[in-house]
Amino acid sequence: MSPVQAEVLPLLPRLAEPYNPDDPDNVRDLLVRAKTGTGKTLAFLVPAIEARLKSIEEHLAGNTASGNPVLEKLRFTRRTVGTLIISPTRELATQIANEALRLTHHHADFEVRLFTGGASKRMQMRDWMKGRKDIVVSTPGRLRDLLESEPDVKAAISETSVLVLDEADTLLDMGFREDIEDIKRFLPPVPQRQTLLFSATVSSSIQQIARSTLAPNHKYINCVTEEASPVHAHVTQYHTILPSASAQIPHIMRLIAHDQLTHPGRSKVIVFLPTTKMTQLSATLINALATSMPAGKNTRVYEIHSKRTQEKRTMVSDSFRAAKGGATVLVTSDVSARGVDYPGVTRVIQVGIPGGREQYVHRVGRTGRAGTAGRGDLVLLPWEIGFVTWQLTDVPLRPLAVNELIDQTKELAAKHDEDPQAFFTESKSPVPQKLFSPTVAPAVENIDQSVGALMPRLDGEAVRETFMSLLGYYIAKSPELRVQKPVIIQGCQDWTTGACGLSAPPYVSVEFLQKLGLSDGRTRHFGKASHAMPNYRQREPGAPWMGRGNIAGRVAPARTPEWQQVEDEEVDVSEYKSERYKSRGNGYRGGPGSGSGYASEFRGGFGGRKDSGDGFGTGVGSKGGPMGVDTGSRSGGYGGGSSGGYKGGSSGGYKGGSSGGYKGGSSGGYGGGSSGGYGGRSDRGSGGYGGRSDRGGGSGGSSGGGWGGRSGGGARSNDRGGRDRDAGGNSYGLS
Repeated sequence: MSPVQAEVLPLLPRLAEPYNPDDPDNVRDLLVRAKTGTGKTLAFLVPAIEARLKSIEEHLAGNTASGNPVLEKLRFTRRTVGTLIISPTRELATQIANEALRLTHHHADFEVRLFTGGASKRMQMRDWMKGRKDIVVSTPGRLRDLLESEPDVKAAISETSVLVLDEADTLLDMGFREDIEDIKRFLPPVPQRQTLLFSATVSSSIQQIARSTLAPNHKYINCVTEEASPVHAHVTQYHTILPSASAQIPHIMRLIAHDQLTHPGRSKVIVFLPTTKMTQLSATLINALATSMPAGKNTRVYEIHSKRTQEKRTMVSDSFRAAKGGATVLVTSDVSARGVDYPGVTRVIQVGIPGGREQYVHRVGRTGRAGTAGRGDLVLLPWEIGFVTWQLTDVPLRPLAVNELIDQTKELAAKHDEDPQAFFTESKSPVPQKLFSPTVAPAVENIDQSVGALMPRLDGEAVRETFMSLLGYYIAKSPELRVQKPVIIQGCQDWTTGACGLSAPPYVSVEFLQKLGLSDGRTRHFGKASHAMPNYRQREPGAPWMGRGNIAGRVAPARTPEWQQVEDEEVDVSEYKSERYKSRGNGYRGGPGSGSGYASEFRGGFGGRKDSGDGFGTGVGSKGGPMGVDTGSRSGGYGGGSSGGYKGGSSGGYKGGSSGGYKGGSSGGYGGGSSGGYGGRSDRGSGGYGGRSDRGGGSGGSSGGGWGGRSGGGARSNDRGGRDRDAGGNSYGLS
């Protein structure tokens, strides 16, 4: 048994005894602190199963009058919940449910229910109504929703015997404190209800939860000694402070290449990123640069983040978990940081600072599990060094220089090229040497050139969106980094030019800086002058990335977002406020429109009405013609215009206008058209919600584009295109 199992399981069978008010000395509630990856799941599942079996026996012993114990047992198990397990993430909840199914394999009639968001609530309720409720695993949000909307769930939960809070510190970090308190209202009170609280850390907030959730005589089990390292001793950990942002992507690729050469045939790497946008962009880059790895096209890149549907997340998680031979990389946000068990992970790479010291510990805990060796690498930009010196003082981190990694990777590649057969034999690889090409040194040595060649394909707007997400993340981390907020803003801007090759950093308006808490007047000119950083190339007018969204190959000027166009303090920020959606003039409700009915302007309106005026009054009929005349069969969109988009107009769009609008294009349509789409740009012609370059329809277009495709047709899959949608994951950021 692992240490936590050795501490908890010997408390059986007393730990699993049903509540007995005549036996106040029996301690049934536990607060357990244990390192991540040490078998906590079995430590609470075994007592949970034993407690359920004992409660069934006790109920049948006291209800013999029915004369049919089989029927009475079925009624009891369907009416009451044996154990309710609350988990912070869908991935961890699914893993716990699967582990419970394996553990109860020999209990033929034992059943496990799973409630998570992102899945069909109707299907979950169908299974709930017709089956037993021995173990229920749920995420807080879905459970709270069901308790408030489903009387059958509320009734069964009110008779729960055991409550388990797994990864309690994560539950609090993710903001589930209110949900937990609300769920407790539906549960039996203490000490009638048994509670097991498991956490890797015991902070003051965890102690507060323990006081309000556990019985006063609960037992505290600490499996982490104060002198012990916060992560496993057999996980070697390195940190690299990059000399500049331009070294970030090549260093990440070298770390992956180094792992493939160190563990040929069984390399399994997890790359953690701070935000969803950066996860999407990094997954695209790593997938595109996989050919420069020793395993080349045999490198499989997976992607998980909050923008993917639960079905896709589960599929990707299962695929990565099942991978045993070859070379695999999982690019993920923190949805995979805690509790999720991926066997055989050889290395964890953290890019940028994690959410906190505890989050760093949990991320590293994805490797070196179950007694295996592992390695962790923390990759930071120069202004992020404060996190190491202030937050990770007790973590055994070793410095790793960029040039040191370059030399190590070259040596391993040269050793392989000398004798590939011997190289694989010595490393006891589970796959033959044909996984690698006969010579890997040239590809490894040219990683910088491969990165530089990819930069012209990076979409500028995707980089800017990632930049804004990083600003929102890092500004709040200023106290942890021990740097001023202006330094963070400048550092994020340098990242866009140095790491992603923008010719000029994105401009941040004074108003936006004030919202971030920078109102001292010293940062008002951020972005007006480009900070000199190494660039892979300077974009020239007419470069490929500027051409997305063009009509029939005609180059249109690239649209600059409003937040980047600000030049001085006198700026109208009403464009970004919700009031604009109430306006009846230009914008949300179509063009100004003049005249009434059949003499309206080209710009169309929300749907075309015979009554005139701003907004609703322009255009006529649901399928207006060139001048808003209701011809009934023209190519218009929802309302008025010769080839309107979602909301009419001659080249209409969501906001009207002569060349599109917020939504729609010159040949647009809500869900179709050869080049239209849900959301083109006002000066880009066609497009989709993210559709580009006359590649097909909008919400349901078939020839590309769609909900976020790029000029190459959007995603690598035909599942509706792209950005922020499941099919497009690996194409976000490339034109």
